Amino acid sequence: MLATDLDLLIAAAREAGRIATGFSGPTAQRWDKAGDAGPVTEADLAVDAMLRERLTGARPDYGWLSEETPDTAARLTRRRTFIIDPIDGTRSFIEGTATWAHSLAVAEDGVITAAVVFLPLKHKLYTAALGMGAHLNGQPIRVSQQQSLAGATVLATKPVYDPANWRDREVPHLVRHHRPSLAYRLSLVAEGRFDAMLTLRPSWEWDIAAGALILSEAGARTTDRTGAALRFNNPHPQVNGVLAAGATLHDALSHRLAPWPG
Repeated sequence: MLATDLDLLIAAAREAGRIATGFSGPTAQRWDKAGDAGPVTEADLAVDAMLRERLTGARPDYGWLSEETPDTAARLTRRRTFIIDPIDGTRSFIEGTATWAHSLAVAEDGVITAAVVFLPLKHKLYTAALGMGAHLNGQPIRVSQQQSLAGATVLATKPVYDPANWRDREVPHLVRHHRPSLAYRLSLVAEGRFDAMLTLRPSWEWDIAAGALILSEAGARTTDRTGAALRFNNPHPQVNGVLAAGATLHDALSHRLAPWPG
């Protein structure tokens, strides 16, 4: 079942890439979502419609959670659910750059079992199935072996480095990098190109579900900001931030973060 679900996601992601690249990001029709939730384009909606038809058509007993589809409680009654971001990094897509991705995952009883992150303009296809390892374009990938905080390369936004987020207001000597797509950030750490990723804000499941499994299968410890295990298909589809790195570096980062006030 896992391999079959992964094959389904891979084929759907490739079709998503074909549809999305048929649009020009800078000229695609766009709107701003209500509640300052960011932009959406006609490409996002076209990809979402195709994925929903294709994936739920193949698995009619699976639930559906997507950034671009109004959410309902129906998915909570299903043991397995697709968790989808049709285009992660829509602002990058609008700007005409290449760092946007399709993020597709299957959750079973709250655990991600199959995942794909596809960047069509970079020709990068990240894949994972539970217990079967993580791959980039068919080749196995592993997280870095960095253990020390000093000099560790971390994908994070600037607000993460606010001293209030760190014990004793002392920010570690990390090397900060950034990519606009959260799914891509997760996958780059799985690939070993960066040592860790950290986001402290509540994170939508569709942004992180696929990348979380790819990271774990690549050998990372992947948790929320407090060190708790990530669970998916929640009634409110957010998790409490994400911290991912090799086990030793993860522990070091977790120890230095200020206690969560929630």
